[in-house]
Amino acid sequence: MKAAAAAKQPVLKRMIKALGDVFVPILPAIVASGLMMGLVEALGKAIPSFAGSDWYGVLDLMANTAFVFLPVLIAVSATRVFGGNIFLGAVIGMIMIHPNLINAWSVGSMDAAEIPVWHLFGFPIRQVGYQGHVIPVVIAAWLMCKIEKWLHKHIPEMIDLFVTPLCTVLITAFLTLGLVGPVFSMAESYVLDFAGWIITVGHGIGAMIMGAIYPLTVVCGIHHMYNVIEAGMLSAADGLNIWMPIASAANFAQGAACLAVGLKARKLKTKSVAIPSALSAALGITEPAIFGVNLRFTKPLVCGMAGGAAGALLGSLFHIGATSYGVTGIPGFLITLDYTLQYAIVLAVSFAVAFGLTWFVWKEETEEEAEEAGADGQQGKMEKIGEEAAVAEGEKTLFAPLKGNVIQREDIPDETFASGVLGNGVGIEPEEEEVIAPFDGEISSVAETLHALGITGPGGNGSPDSCGN
Repeated sequence: MKAAAAAKQPVLKRMIKALGDVFVPILPAIVASGLMMGLVEALGKAIPSFAGSDWYGVLDLMANTAFVFLPVLIAVSATRVFGGNIFLGAVIGMIMIHPNLINAWSVGSMDAAEIPVWHLFGFPIRQVGYQGHVIPVVIAAWLMCKIEKWLHKHIPEMIDLFVTPLCTVLITAFLTLGLVGPVFSMAESYVLDFAGWIITVGHGIGAMIMGAIYPLTVVCGIHHMYNVIEAGMLSAADGLNIWMPIASAANFAQGAACLAVGLKARKLKTKSVAIPSALSAALGITEPAIFGVNLRFTKPLVCGMAGGAAGALLGSLFHIGATSYGVTGIPGFLITLDYTLQYAIVLAVSFAVAFGLTWFVWKEETEEEAEEAGADGQQGKMEKIGEEAAVAEGEKTLFAPLKGNVIQREDIPDETFASGVLGNGVGIEPEEEEVIAPFDGEISSVAETLHALGITGPGGNGSPDSCGN
């Protein structure tokens, strides 16, 4: 049902979701390698004799492996997302970084005439690998899956086992090295140049804007698309990820706003959610803080956006660059060793602005208690489930749809409803399996996942007669 619903989304949203699905599974490997690289580099700088030791060589080899073979990881993950054979996908990834090809990181220091060329089908193909590239690998994996599926449908089953894999790899490899790789690596360069321009435009104004809206992309679930940009930046000439300070400032600010709520709130339940969520955000995981607290109360989210904007602006002005991606917040110190002081200032300013604004702007008695009063009022009116209850406006009456125990909205065991994102209301713990329409009306909408429906009464959409179960 989830896949069917996702298939009906707009093309752009499906593409962004696919990128997220590709990168999320490989993030642990990237994070582990990035943190290990930071630790090894820090030890090398702190102990000069360690930098030339065998231990340093071994640990450095282990640390950078994920980045050296990143196209293989991406190809495997992308093939899994697009529904192909992941082992064939791994082969395509390995072809793109085969040692017989010139390492992509070495090409920048070579003259064009020094790069060997194959002449196939009347076209020149440069013998250059795709180390550090992202978009060409994802496109190649998608193309391979399309070819493989087509061959499975048209090749007789008797010979499918050896014909389909052979043809899939050969066709995809030729198309990748001759067309997909060169075209999309150039497109990737334009994307990276545009991203760099956004960050630096107006002396950091672009970075400030991105720092402000970054949490909104998290809410929309499209923030994983930044991994493509960050991976490409690491493969550039300077090898620095200048997008990371923006994400780090935005995440740290949301954690600060969440912490302000936790310290200022009087309700134990709010504290128990906000303070751990703030600590999680300080380590780079912001979803608990954003969805569990800040988005629920709105004002902390906005204050956090202001803090993220201030920190991102400073990060751009300081020209901070990271040596990895997937790591933000406090662990980010390990991948910004050359900018330790500047990075500390960015986090401190982000925290101070977000925490201070939230502390003075957010008031529990005017927001949270108002929501509780609304829920308690509805609960008081619904004394007996199954009898006429609760929300009445003139002659319009909403009946309880089933028998059960009424609970406050915040106690609903589903964060989407409990946070109030879908509006105020109450929950009912059912005692029976029968659900009855709460008023006379028409079924006006049915969720694609079939888990909810909307009923519209005489008042039309948006009136008290409209509800979802």
